[in-house]
Amino acid sequence: MPESNQTTQWKGQSRGGVLGYSIFIYLIRTLGVRAAYLLLMFVVIYFIPFAPRSTKALWSFYRTHLGYSRWQSFSAIPRHYYRFGQTLIDKVAINNGRESDYKFSFENFSQFEELLKKGEGLILIGAHVGSWEMGSLFFKEYGKRIHVVMYDAEYQKIKELLARNSRKQEFKVLPVLPDSLESIIRIKSALDSNDIVCFQGDRFMPGQPVLTHQFLGEEARFPAGPFKIAAKMDVNVVFYFAIREPHRGYSFRFMIPEKAENRKDRESRYFNSFCINLEETVKMYPEQWFNFYEFWNG
Repeated sequence: MPESNQTTQWKGQSRGGVLGYSIFIYLIRTLGVRAAYLLLMFVVIYFIPFAPRSTKALWSFYRTHLGYSRWQSFSAIPRHYYRFGQTLIDKVAINNGRESDYKFSFENFSQFEELLKKGEGLILIGAHVGSWEMGSLFFKEYGKRIHVVMYDAEYQKIKELLARNSRKQEFKVLPVLPDSLESIIRIKSALDSNDIVCFQGDRFMPGQPVLTHQFLGEEARFPAGPFKIAAKMDVNVVFYFAIREPHRGYSFRFMIPEKAENRKDRESRYFNSFCINLEETVKMYPEQWFNFYEFWNG
């Protein structure tokens, strides 16, 4: 479930246990997705009081940064947890061959596909909005070229459980290592091989370089790495969000920012454009921004 946060910073770990995931997988396989959604309601009731840091962060998000009233904020928090749980259930269901139970729509996919067809290195920057992995089905043969940069701090048993109960993913994981230089070399190698490198642009670990931007009324810090690498490598860049819609629908949105000739201009243009797109998306789908910690103090 939501990310644990022992101070005000994100630690790179996710909450939830093997038993919880096993129960959801069993329900999906035997009784279907609706049964898993029903159980999720009870999980949400548990998490509101027993994940106090996450709940406090959500309260601040709605009250301070979105200007919700006390009642609006109070009612939004359980919906927020529920949406997050839904995306986890949907991910397991789809990876177990139930994609026919869902509807999918695309925005600007043809422009994105044109870039894929060029066979060149490409950087895909997303965020913790909705569930980006839902789109992995539609990358098809391009999935073998995808390297997802992520912090390898998840509980290993949960990863093994999900791997045993899901179809094989084509994309590769490119873990962020303690030696940042080694990570950069691996990313450069993938791009030099004309592969696709995917980043999440709204979360950083302590000690990493950051960029700042006004976000929902207050200055916030974002990881500098994805934007600096995109500017330095001079490859095409695409922003990508996968949003959950009503009636088991998902919309996949691809945005291609304008490219500048100058490297420094490229970095700032990519970063500013990303922040603007992310803010617009979060305002439209606030219950699907899954950063369960004090983002502005992180």
